[in-house]
Amino acid sequence: MVTTDNTLFARRQFVLGATACSLLPWQLAHAQEVGNTIRLGQTVALSGPLGDLGQAIVQGAKAYFDQVNARGGVNGRKIELVSLDDAYDAKKALANLDTLLNEKDVFALFNCLGTPIVDAMLPKITEVGVPFFAPYTGALLARPKQRNVFNIRASYPDEAEQLVQHLATLGIQRLGVAYQNNAFGKEVYEGARLAMEKYKVTQTSAVTVENTGADAAAAATRLLADSPQAVLMGLAGKPTVDFAKAMRQQRKGMSLYALSVMGAAATLKALGDDAVGIAVSQVVPLPTNTGVAVVREYQQAWKQSGTTLELSHLGLEGYINARVFVEALRRAGSKLTREGFIDATWNLKRFDLGGFELSPTEPGRSASRFIEMTLVNRQGRFIK
Repeated sequence: MVTTDNTLFARRQFVLGATACSLLPWQLAHAQEVGNTIRLGQTVALSGPLGDLGQAIVQGAKAYFDQVNARGGVNGRKIELVSLDDAYDAKKALANLDTLLNEKDVFALFNCLGTPIVDAMLPKITEVGVPFFAPYTGALLARPKQRNVFNIRASYPDEAEQLVQHLATLGIQRLGVAYQNNAFGKEVYEGARLAMEKYKVTQTSAVTVENTGADAAAAATRLLADSPQAVLMGLAGKPTVDFAKAMRQQRKGMSLYALSVMGAAATLKALGDDAVGIAVSQVVPLPTNTGVAVVREYQQAWKQSGTTLELSHLGLEGYINARVFVEALRRAGSKLTREGFIDATWNLKRFDLGGFELSPTEPGRSASRFIEMTLVNRQGRFIK
């Protein structure tokens, strides 16, 4: 059979047509120019065990996006943040992801919350190549070597190393570690273990705590049997509360150190007086420190938003992520494409918001290395 040029052309047209028909709605839409509104999609816990975290993060981002929209948007386009509640449930998050991509026609995914949520989403994110901007997790699994995945906050191992380094400078030589018996906890422990080798700190005991917290008291007893000078807690949510309370009951004066995920308002409230004196690493500046420019600007935006929520590290992180997103949009130019936006994010070299600097290097690494130490005071608030 002889195939003519006309026959080949017809076949190509048929294949192209069939491919177009098989594309999802968001793929077709973003093969064309972005319209007057840039729609961002977010699946986030607005209810459930981490609802207070999600609400603060969303409010922080919206406070800045509202300011930007009031000034006319970015390159003539307004920003719309579509936040769907997943109640910190991975199945709901995946359903939300389908809705955002197929029905809401989002340009990018923004600030989705939680390690198990991000873990469940990443296969789809990899498949479709949509920009996945600033997920709220320090887990290494959320840092694949993909250009469309852009992480800002320092990782959990980074925080663990900073805590160990801080303890080493204080002369601590014997450190116990309690970590959650899941992927998050194991990452924290591995980061702490490597840091202890680096800074010549002796590990006394390392104990796991189940997600239910049911074995927290027994874990505290085992840890204290080896007489540590301080304890690093790679815990989040209820296990943090149960373990810290058990430690306070068994050895009230023990120095406790935790990562930023411990700092949720619900956790501090549940701990009550047992939270006093716990040292916590943070990945954004203290939200009440008006000596930092980005904090002053956050406070102004927060006030203008009319929210009844308190200032928080979480709200500030949402605000910072929104500011970085807008800067990348601005640099991507008026002819906005996903590819152009992704390029712009990786070109944010030494971008200083005023006390918080980013310098993206390569996919798989966080854009920020900011970590500072805070302490819970008698009023249940963080101080430096």
